Amino acid sequence: MKLRLSILTVLAIWFCSSAFAGEKLSLKSITNGDFRPKTMKEVRPMADGETYAQISDDGKRIEISSFRTGKQVSVLFDATTARGAQIDRVNDYIISPDGTRLLIQTKTKSIYRRSFTATYYIYSIRNNKLEPLSDGGPQQTPVFSPDGNQIAFVRDNNIWLVKLLYDNAESQVTTDGKFNEVLNGIPDWVYEEEFSTNSSMVFSADSKQIVWIRYDESAVKQYSMQIFKGLNPERSEYAEYPGDYTYKYPVPGQVNSKVSVHSYDIQSHQTRKINVPLDADGYIPRIKATSDPTKVAIMTMNRHQDMLRIYMANPLSTVCQLALEEKADKYFKEEGLEEIKLTDSHILLPSERDGYNHLYLYNLNGQLLRQIVNGLFVVKSVYGYDEKTGDTYFAANPEGATEQQVMVAHANGKTEVLSQKAGVNHAIFSSNFKYFINIWSDLHHPAEYTLCQNNGKVLQTILDNQELENKLAAYELGKKELFTFTTSEGVKLNGWMVKPANFNPATQYPVIMYQYGGPGNQQVLNQWGIGMSGQGAILEQYLAQQGYICVCVDNRGTGGRGAEFEKCTYLRLGELEARDQVETALWLGQQTYVDKERIGIWGWSYGGWNTLMSMSEGRPVFKAGVAIAPPTCWRYYDTIYTERYMRTPNENKSGYDEVNPIYRASQLHGALLICHGLADDNVHYQNTAEYVEALVQADKDFRQLVYTNRNHSIFGGNTRHHLYRQAINHFNEELK
Repeated sequence: MKLRLSILTVLAIWFCSSAFAGEKLSLKSITNGDFRPKTMKEVRPMADGETYAQISDDGKRIEISSFRTGKQVSVLFDATTARGAQIDRVNDYIISPDGTRLLIQTKTKSIYRRSFTATYYIYSIRNNKLEPLSDGGPQQTPVFSPDGNQIAFVRDNNIWLVKLLYDNAESQVTTDGKFNEVLNGIPDWVYEEEFSTNSSMVFSADSKQIVWIRYDESAVKQYSMQIFKGLNPERSEYAEYPGDYTYKYPVPGQVNSKVSVHSYDIQSHQTRKINVPLDADGYIPRIKATSDPTKVAIMTMNRHQDMLRIYMANPLSTVCQLALEEKADKYFKEEGLEEIKLTDSHILLPSERDGYNHLYLYNLNGQLLRQIVNGLFVVKSVYGYDEKTGDTYFAANPEGATEQQVMVAHANGKTEVLSQKAGVNHAIFSSNFKYFINIWSDLHHPAEYTLCQNNGKVLQTILDNQELENKLAAYELGKKELFTFTTSEGVKLNGWMVKPANFNPATQYPVIMYQYGGPGNQQVLNQWGIGMSGQGAILEQYLAQQGYICVCVDNRGTGGRGAEFEKCTYLRLGELEARDQVETALWLGQQTYVDKERIGIWGWSYGGWNTLMSMSEGRPVFKAGVAIAPPTCWRYYDTIYTERYMRTPNENKSGYDEVNPIYRASQLHGALLICHGLADDNVHYQNTAEYVEALVQADKDFRQLVYTNRNHSIFGGNTRHHLYRQAINHFNEELK
């Protein structure tokens, strides 16, 4: 009897400890996206100011819900009941300005990061009828005219026009478009990637003119990537001999596309060239419509990207009037372009002229009316300006760089925080700014969507991801926490840390440092989407279950802390960033719970560059590292991004040639695994090829993985799972 009781006791103790430990994560479940939070798909505020549209979870419907209650009030489109053409699911949609029609996007095929082709259908809400936009092949970036009766789109680099009141009659606007030579109405590769846009075409406010940017890239030098048969997807045309993909890619100091702006008179069929004042090597990063048919806003920049000008162009007379000129210290931030808002009567301009990204209100003639916000914080997003009240809605970080709140600046100068919780908040406002959807998360909670009044009062929770929280509660997860420390150079840095669930401060753990570190980027935020794989640092939780502490620190050059902190890396990208990552490792090594002899570092893209720079900084603090798709010399990267921070190689030879991993190859310390996709159109495999050759000549050992036909994201089939497994195996071999 005593023996039986002791066995039961042991079993009970084992059961309780197992239950306490929780389930173990699998790498496959992470790369399959099993822990992704639910989101609202393609939310669009409706013109009535009271409702919003979104795509249903099954992709079959576009549903209308109330901003006040969150309840569905109607169905705007249903693929199962629509008459005419048949589609399987909705990828995205565009609502016509008059609200009578929809453009339904299906069969989307990616080209580069933001560009894609798709098959679009015109849906008449009144007739419940669906019909193809065009029978001539897939389309790009369709745009409704303001009166809702015409649609312009791009196919094969040319602009086409469909007139809905004339039985969808289709006509060709431009004829000179040609791959690798001329693009009309859509940006070339480098504009798309570095000015974050996929469309360069608008209608005038009276719907009588189409205005677009033309890109002549015929003189731009090209880059070729070899394409193999591969698998998932299989390219059977290359079964015996590989092929190649060749496209235009300008590198620093070389020729960019020649850009110009043109207008097309729909009635007379006359095409005119707009007289935009522009440097011979200048940029036109944006074109935007206004409410005045005689004014289309054209934004220009000089090649150094430290001078922004906004012109108001008359599509008929072709005359441009300068409305606004903004001179930036060092460079104008690319993300600021998208945050420029044009209303019926005003221009809302983000600017760092006082050291922090703040907002300034101008009239359309360029007269400064007032500074909207000030203070030692950064405006992160601009939601809009209410013409009726003079209120401006935006997101900023008044509580510190790791936080983000939704805010309003009233016309009387008073500023209020509208969001209720600490963490990172985003907003989608109704068309009349009466309501907003607040999207909140923090380090410990996935996204929660709430409906709010414009005074911040919460009306309803419409999505809370409680199901995901319950699912994760069954797993053995470590503690996530934010921290700060000060380097030996007196620089205060922000970080987050994931410790194992059974963390023992008396034990010395190996550490894996994840970082990105590029200009303006932030990885250290009090939000759910942190970590190499996002999803609440789920990959770091997996590593914590393997016995690692995982750490991420935002070095100098990253965003959220003002222009001085962000722009101090100017002309010497990688130098201070690597120094700060090394300082992080040194600080970690001073903690009693860290084994300073077992610290690793990894990162992707700029994070890969930062990994290589940190491992060759001169102080041998990293035992192992993994660099994924890294730049290795800025001479190989594109003009717009690189010259924004480095100017040209002729202007900054030492910055290019002495601050890079290739130059420092002989200083590499630690076991390196370098990974790259052979079809990376962004950071070319050339970067890795040249770097590993430098390592060979420096007699440095390393490991290399290449992924057939994979782009900068290195995904498809089992690819991402394989990539992460190899990286983790590398750390296990070197750090355990």
